[in-house]
Amino acid sequence: MREVMTKSMARNIFYGGSLFFILIFVGLTAHSHFYITKTSTDKATLTESVAQGKLLWEKHACINCHTLLGEGAYFAPELANVMTRWGIEPGDHEGAFTALKGWMDAMPTGIEGRRQMPNFGLTDEEYRQIADFLLWTNTIHAQDWPPNDAG
Repeated sequence: MREVMTKSMARNIFYGGSLFFILIFVGLTAHSHFYITKTSTDKATLTESVAQGKLLWEKHACINCHTLLGEGAYFAPELANVMTRWGIEPGDHEGAFTALKGWMDAMPTGIEGRRQMPNFGLTDEEYRQIADFLLWTNTIHAQDWPPNDAG
């Protein structure tokens, strides 16, 4: 091997390395896509109510305070497992609605020096949709996230 690298050698290493890492990137992207759509997402239970709950989640910018599956702000608790923490069984839509409505209607509590959740003035139908969305997120295989039961 030569002690000095020529321009053509450097160019070949650059193009070869770039092509190699582009192929790795495309492969990992495809793997992530198939993992999310086939393994980690419980698509069979994805209903219109769950989709509307997700839209309400986005409309009221809940992610600005809460995290969901580790994404979002850390001002308020993680909500991926909130139904488990509240003792709501999977599929108990009425229990989820009652627990969520009771919690959100009690906010803000007015306790000085405490973080307070705003009261959004949601309708019962909106509470049901958000509760269904949180029940659905509770079924996602999140690879042991959150790391503890407290969220």
